Amino acid sequence: MKRSLTALIAGCLLAASFAVFAGPGAIEGVEKQPVNISAIAMFMVFVLATLGITYWASKRTKSTADFYTAGGGITGFQNGLAIAGDYMSAATLLGLTSMVYFTGFDGFIYAVCFFIGWPIILFLIAERLRNLGKFTFADIASYRLDQNRIRTFAAFGSLTVVCFYLIVQMVGAGQLIQLLFGLDYNTAVVVVGILMMVYVTFGGMTATTWVQIIKACLLLGGGVVLLLLTLAHFGWSFENLFSQAIASHKNGVKIMAPVKLMADPISAISLSLGLLFGTAGLPHIMMRFFTVPNAKEARKSVFYATGFIGFFFLVTMVLGAAAISIVGTNPAFFEGGQVGGKLIGGGNMPVMHLAKAVGGDVFLGFLSAVAFATILAVVSGLALAGASAISHDLYARVIKKGTATTEQEMKVTKYASVLLGILAILLGIAFKDQNVLFLVALAFGVASSVNFPVLILSMYWKGLTTRGALWGGIAGLVSSVGLVILSPTVWVKILGNPAAIFPYDHPAIVSMSLAFFVTWLLSVTDNSPRAAKEKDAYEEQYIRAQTGLGAAAASDH
Repeated sequence: MKRSLTALIAGCLLAASFAVFAGPGAIEGVEKQPVNISAIAMFMVFVLATLGITYWASKRTKSTADFYTAGGGITGFQNGLAIAGDYMSAATLLGLTSMVYFTGFDGFIYAVCFFIGWPIILFLIAERLRNLGKFTFADIASYRLDQNRIRTFAAFGSLTVVCFYLIVQMVGAGQLIQLLFGLDYNTAVVVVGILMMVYVTFGGMTATTWVQIIKACLLLGGGVVLLLLTLAHFGWSFENLFSQAIASHKNGVKIMAPVKLMADPISAISLSLGLLFGTAGLPHIMMRFFTVPNAKEARKSVFYATGFIGFFFLVTMVLGAAAISIVGTNPAFFEGGQVGGKLIGGGNMPVMHLAKAVGGDVFLGFLSAVAFATILAVVSGLALAGASAISHDLYARVIKKGTATTEQEMKVTKYASVLLGILAILLGIAFKDQNVLFLVALAFGVASSVNFPVLILSMYWKGLTTRGALWGGIAGLVSSVGLVILSPTVWVKILGNPAAIFPYDHPAIVSMSLAFFVTWLLSVTDNSPRAAKEKDAYEEQYIRAQTGLGAAAASDH
């Protein structure tokens, strides 16, 4: 049973993230390809190994702290690798390389937007997040505010982001498995959902962490090997690599300067804001800071994660540029052998074709398996974040008001994990033929407009009140979702209307600004006795945020 499940999972990894960069229809009409035996075999090895880790982790998971945060016993270096594994989705490998392949320097700008959020997390958030929180983002947001209302709002905000990401991951998985593994879409979606439920339900954060660490090592190792094989092709000269890329690309030297992304400054700024601050508002990323024993290790986590992620982004930039001359001039990688026409497998496949060109079918199989493992790791982290929002925030704190036993909370967590797995499978099948590009922008837009304003203000602004946080968050949620629906991607390309009501695809410049403004306005005008108490409680919060006195400690094992 387990072995049959493992083979099916293989398709998940690539698709979720490549939707970030793909244009409309980029993941539609994927044709089933011959079965890639080497890719399936390698992926089976990965899945069997991670199932063994899940069994080991289940023996160590005895409390809610063990389940949600691995008992706080993960080191800074290990957590840095796990964060990198959580963040480096298949978009990094497929999407960024394809953007560089097609547009040149624009792809590098996109990578920078994804990367620059990490210094903000390092210097502004990591230490306070670890000192103030215990299991979830809502622990910080509700520290001195109304527990019931803020936790309910934070849980639904987190679940919104998680669900959008899960849809993208599941749809992408099914589409890509058809391309590279020759298996059915529905089968891929079901198997990914089942494995996700197994990892989260039985292994909790310990299993999820080690799955992400293994996946990060494989992705970094595979990328470096591909880089070395590619550089050997150009005589180990970056100058030769980029010179040939310029000579081979239809736009010539123009690929070395920004073009489309900087043509509309407002759109570029809005995209940058969403990616910059959305990263700091992703619930599955924030949850990782509670897995380390103290604030010092939390800072180390971000330091190492920033290094791993930044290094891999640079690797993908070079691979994208190399693919221009190696893949872009080889008729074997184009449909009908027509150079400059449609790439076999679609526009997100340059790096996979590059792997075949310099490493053969076996290396292509390895990279395919690593890419699919990426989706599996990301899905597990998302499911755990969603399950913790349901069990810890809604059930244990709002419904049971802190009276739930460990056994009750663990039981609800496992039920929530299964429910999210089933929901992910159903949504993946329901959205099978849809373009899900807008969901990625929406996830970052929601995170930057809902989670981030409340999080940062709760940590740094004494004047924040429950009324301001609640209505500011609601304003961010409604505006970010609404503006994406009214954007060109959804309103015109998906819904078929003649013109978009909101002219930009990325809403953060409006929705995030609105969230901050509403939060500030309703906080400063709140003169209620409760608001006064919440403001007075900031001093105690500030002391704990700076010193860590009273912060949750690591579990003993």
